[in-house]
Amino acid sequence: MGAEPRVAGARRRGSPPPTLTSRSEKRPSAHQRRGMESDVVLDLGWGRLVFGHTFADLRGVLDALRAEESGRRDICIYPRDPQVLIGLAPDELFLDPSLTLRLDLHRYRPRPDVIRGVFVRTVTSAAEMNRINDIYAHNGMVLADAVTMWANHRTRAFTYLVAEDRRTGEIIGTVTGVDHELAFGDPEGGTSLWCLAVDAQDAPTGTGEGLVRVLAERYAARGRAYLDLSVLHTNDAAIALYRKLGFGQVNAVCVKRKNPINSPLFAAQPAQLDDLNPYARIIADEALRRGIRVEVTDAESGELRLSLGGRSVLTIESLSEFTSAVAMSRCDDKRVTRRLMERAGVRVPRGATAAEGELDAASALLDEVGEVVVKPARGEQGRGITVGVRDREGLERAVATAAQFCPDVLVEELVDGDDLRVVVIDHRVVAAAVRRPAEVIGDGRSSVRELIERTSRRRARATGGESTIPVDDITAEVVEDAGFALDDVPSSGEQIRVRRTANLHTGGTIDDVTDRLHPQLAEAAVRASRAIGIPVTGIDFLVPDVDGPDHVFIEANERPGLANHEPQPTAARFVDLLFPETRG
Repeated sequence: MGAEPRVAGARRRGSPPPTLTSRSEKRPSAHQRRGMESDVVLDLGWGRLVFGHTFADLRGVLDALRAEESGRRDICIYPRDPQVLIGLAPDELFLDPSLTLRLDLHRYRPRPDVIRGVFVRTVTSAAEMNRINDIYAHNGMVLADAVTMWANHRTRAFTYLVAEDRRTGEIIGTVTGVDHELAFGDPEGGTSLWCLAVDAQDAPTGTGEGLVRVLAERYAARGRAYLDLSVLHTNDAAIALYRKLGFGQVNAVCVKRKNPINSPLFAAQPAQLDDLNPYARIIADEALRRGIRVEVTDAESGELRLSLGGRSVLTIESLSEFTSAVAMSRCDDKRVTRRLMERAGVRVPRGATAAEGELDAASALLDEVGEVVVKPARGEQGRGITVGVRDREGLERAVATAAQFCPDVLVEELVDGDDLRVVVIDHRVVAAAVRRPAEVIGDGRSSVRELIERTSRRRARATGGESTIPVDDITAEVVEDAGFALDDVPSSGEQIRVRRTANLHTGGTIDDVTDRLHPQLAEAAVRASRAIGIPVTGIDFLVPDVDGPDHVFIEANERPGLANHEPQPTAARFVDLLFPETRG
């Protein structure tokens, strides 16, 4: 840090604060600067806050910003004469297109009722900083150094809050506060809010509001004057929330460096970039960050043309021209994939083929193993798959369902275990995650149907419409197996599985297990990718334990959704494959 946090003398509540940040066009007087430290720079782990109004010389601000580390996002807030500061290095600095909003804490009024399902508290362990980073990653934010955050949190100058889902105990939101008075003796008694983020797929309604309110109430209790924040001018939902809470716009601005992370803020974006789904957008953003030209050739399918120098590559999400038609064919036909895996020494479940009216081999397999999975021999996104078939009548129905998507049907033994997706890029494991079927959590008031619809809306918002939970016959059947009807009201905290398959397109969830993946599982995934001859793939296994070596191969996906595996560097490794000369 540029200044050690210290406790300054408290200002009398009735006295008006000396104006400083609202008069950036004037040099602060000796009275205004009295007791305030100079040249204040605070490290928040994801970047540094440079408090421009504490610098007597703008060149000192410029030097501080030039000290920004690679992969970080430094912010200069409250700079005096920002136009002059930018004029000192117009090729390096830009005015952040954000609004600075302020909440007068003396006028703040708490919410009269409690936000249901959310408990906001202070961070209690260093390990929780890693969960905060997970939430940052899911929101496309710069990750922070957990050690720095924990060291900050051990002082009263910084406040790290998290929101817990009362139903599950999981952390589903976070916000950071900085007390300017404790940090550098701010004579205004100001505070600021940073990094408000929630898990959009799982956070109950009102989580963000709860985090902001608790932070504001804590600073009001300390007798602080105001709470400031910076919000991108296009973030309509956040701005609406802040205005609802009483925030108003002030004239303070932020200045940042023209680094690759900030490039979307100061460089023109390709046309239709905002129309891309999350799986294509993560690749476009990574390419733009490296200075690779991005052209959206078909937003609906996620097709991009990435160009650097005289070379260009077409991609559709994580599928590129580097994947051959032969490799795609091998992934597309699950019967071919099974044969390739058997030859490569990767275990596959026992199986048989079937078609409507031709069930002898499939029936024999069912009699032998007791329970099977029925799937189209060709297909994706979980369409036409039936899990847990136990009798001849169910087999006939499942085969008929699968035949709607492909006339050739594959029947396989049902193997117990977790659904594990391993992302392999350039024959190296980049990420691994356990996928779980969609579930809902009771709140004691809503029916199962209402819970499904509410959860589905959250998943759709978080994934750009890619993930929804259908309310169909399969859902009703799974809910019935759990002992409920769609119109029943489960008790608070009760978890109910509503789909059999863990496919993300039907509302499944994903838990990162990259650091736990057993070496033999990683080796099997690489062996599978080499057997198919595919540069980018998602290998699906069923495993009893990701910490152990046992596995059964299920299928290989030629276009895995890289955005599902943040914070693992899937997009970075994909662009490394396409343009190795840009590798950092």
